[in-house]
Amino acid sequence: MTAFQIEVKCARNQDSVLLTVDGKGDDTVLVVKKAVAKFKKISIDSVAIRPEPKGKNLKDEDKLSTLIKGSKGTVYFKNLGPQIPWKTVFLTEYAGPFFIYPIFFLRPWFIYGSDAASAPLACSVKLALICSTIHYGKRLFETQFIHRFSNGTMPQFNLVKNCSYYWGFCAFMSYFINHPSYTAPSCGSFQMYLGLGGFLVAEFGNFAIHVLLRNLRPEGSKVRKIPVPDANPLTQMFNFVSCPNYTYEVMAWVSFSIMTQSLPSVLFTLAGLIQMTIWAQQKHRAYKKEFKEYPKNRKAILPFLI
Repeated sequence: MTAFQIEVKCARNQDSVLLTVDGKGDDTVLVVKKAVAKFKKISIDSVAIRPEPKGKNLKDEDKLSTLIKGSKGTVYFKNLGPQIPWKTVFLTEYAGPFFIYPIFFLRPWFIYGSDAASAPLACSVKLALICSTIHYGKRLFETQFIHRFSNGTMPQFNLVKNCSYYWGFCAFMSYFINHPSYTAPSCGSFQMYLGLGGFLVAEFGNFAIHVLLRNLRPEGSKVRKIPVPDANPLTQMFNFVSCPNYTYEVMAWVSFSIMTQSLPSVLFTLAGLIQMTIWAQQKHRAYKKEFKEYPKNRKAILPFLI
């Protein structure tokens, strides 16, 4: 079994060797990460190993033998800082809207003043509360029981950033939709129920996609496969886009905006579309790079467009 040495240098200061790790055979990057974590006395989740100072982080399962020349090799360590589990971040960012939105509906006098309690409530206001509760309740359920995370942790700052986004937008939308001066949709019941129908279809579609993606990845693994539709007709969206979960998410909030005729909802939808388009294009490129046989007719998020 071939033995070799891996020199570990700091990504910021490449002049000195932090430590040397002895490797052999099929040792992986995980061996180096464990050694660095022990040497620096930090969590292994805070350790990133790169082939170059500003290169991409290597995966735990990457072979060290691919990084050596002769009997030696060099890698670079970056401290990612304090980390937090993805699941914890998702549960926290979704729990906020689940509880924040109803406050404006259930306690209007606390938000808008004593006269707000006697103000009439439009049907669209009641439906908006139900839809928001369904959406974030589904998100919490999926995070706890459906999603399988390929990455274990993320920087702690992401918790603040993500919660600020979701909690802030939720309060922004709820404030205006539940406001005593709120005006019902201009096209009446037709517009309201059109939006409600689109929202429910999108929520079911989003859930169906998440279940399909879960079934693609065995528990505890990081296996990646080309996603294809299953027996559920709502998964046929995979024939058109790489990330139909994002497609349905956008559809849900477009429908919510139609149902409520609310400008804050439109702004939230646009912000979500921009961010999810970035994520979808990244995943789309990754699929095409990883799988040579990947369907060429698929777009990233919007069928036939993006």
